[in-house]
Amino acid sequence: MIHYILLQNKLGRTRLAKFYNSLDDEGRERLKKDVNAIINTRESRLTNFVAYERTKLVYRRYAGLYFICGIDEEDNDLVCLEFIHLLVEVLDMFFKDVCELDLVLNFHKVYMIIDEMVTGGEITEVSRPVILERLQAFDIASG
Repeated sequence: MIHYILLQNKLGRTRLAKFYNSLDDEGRERLKKDVNAIINTRESRLTNFVAYERTKLVYRRYAGLYFICGIDEEDNDLVCLEFIHLLVEVLDMFFKDVCELDLVLNFHKVYMIIDEMVTGGEITEVSRPVILERLQAFDIASG
């Protein structure tokens, strides 16, 4: 189960956060800071998996952004890593060469894309064409 999805830049700014469990505002802010401190200080030669509290962080860096998922310790790391890559591919196709500014200015569209892929913390859709077709059905103009 995915507990949260974070998109953070190299400076530690959280550009998007989606939580699937209940945390108060203070807990969310602490989590964002802790995750950034862990991920941003790791060497690039290390794995993209790291234990954090009672979860496992799975992350990938694309340009200046880290895409981070907090998952159950017993969940499959590689499935989550592939989910992150799929999310980036869908964002790239939807926004036509996505950049950090696209995500910040169109955060509501990014949330909708994530909601098409994840329901209640479980990955429910992994087909790019299906996801993009559903988004077109909502008549969401990209850009």
